[in-house]
Amino acid sequence: MTDIVTFGEVLAEFMAARMNQNLGEAGQFAGPYPGGAPAIFIDQAAKLDSTAALVSAVGDDDFGRMLVARLAADGVDVSSIATLPDQTTASAFVTYYDDGSRDFIFNIANGACAHITEAQFAPVLSGCKLFHVAGTALFSEHMIELARAAIKRVKAGGGLISFDPNVRKEMLDRAGVREALTGLLSSTDILLPSDDELNVLVEREAEAEAVARAFELGVSEIVLKRGGDGCRYFDRHGSREMAGFTVNEVDPTGAGDSFGATFCTLRSQGMAAADALLYANAAGASAVSRQGAMEGTSTREQLDAFIAQHA
Repeated sequence: MTDIVTFGEVLAEFMAARMNQNLGEAGQFAGPYPGGAPAIFIDQAAKLDSTAALVSAVGDDDFGRMLVARLAADGVDVSSIATLPDQTTASAFVTYYDDGSRDFIFNIANGACAHITEAQFAPVLSGCKLFHVAGTALFSEHMIELARAAIKRVKAGGGLISFDPNVRKEMLDRAGVREALTGLLSSTDILLPSDDELNVLVEREAEAEAVARAFELGVSEIVLKRGGDGCRYFDRHGSREMAGFTVNEVDPTGAGDSFGATFCTLRSQGMAAADALLYANAAGASAVSRQGAMEGTSTREQLDAFIAQHA
C-alpha cells in the first residue's frame, strides 16, 4: 500500500547563469538539477513520512540514473519508474528575468517519460490515499488517458485526488490539453491553482464566481497559491487567508510543488487545514531560498525549525 502516488515527468534541469539571458543566445548554464513537477511533489511527500511513489520513465543514461538515485535517497518508491534503453531522459532549460518571469524549453513530450504504460500503475495504486495530477504531465492524449484511468481506480478505492493545473503557455497550445484540464475538475478533491488558473479553468472572471463554479463541479477544497503573499483557502464552509513568509528568493522553480505536496500530504495524514496551510507556506518559502527545483524540499523537522525561526 502506498499513501501518495503521482505520475509524469522527472527531468534534468539546467538554469541560465545570467539574469535576462535569452535561451536562444550562447551562455552558461548550471545543472543538471533534479526536477519535474510530479517528481518534486513526490519527493516532498516522501520527506513528510508518507509512503510515496512516482510512476515515470527515464532513459538508460546518466541523467536518468542521477534522478532515480536522488528520489530513492529521499525515500520515494522508485519501483514504478521504468528505464527505457531506447529513450532519452527528459530535460528542461530555464532562464529568469528581472520582472520575475521565466522562460522554459522543455524536452518532455519527446522524452522517456512520454512512454509510461498503464501497467506501471498497478503495483502502487492499491490502497492509495491520494493521487496527485500535475498539469505538466498532461502533455499528450496518452498521458491524459493514463490520468483518467488512475483517477477512476483511486476514487473507486476511496482515495482522494489532488490537482495542480500548473498551466503554462507552452502547454495550452497542445490539442486537447485545455479540455483535459477542465474535465479533471469533476474528479478533484483538492485543487491547487496559481494566479488566474482557476479563472481560466472554469471560465469565470471574478474569483468568487470561479470558486463557486469549482464547488459546483465537485471540488472540496481550493488552495490558491499566491507566491510570496501566501495563500487563500476555500471550502464549502468559508475561506481563510494566510500570509507568506519573507525570505530572500533564489530560485522559485518547484516552490509551488513543494507547497502543494506539503498541504496534500499533511491533509492526508489527518492534519487540520489551517495547520497544513502554515506548513505549506513554510515549504514554499523554504524552497525559493535554495537553488535547484528539488533542492528546496524539506522534512517535517526542517519545516518546524523554519516556522520557529520566522515566527
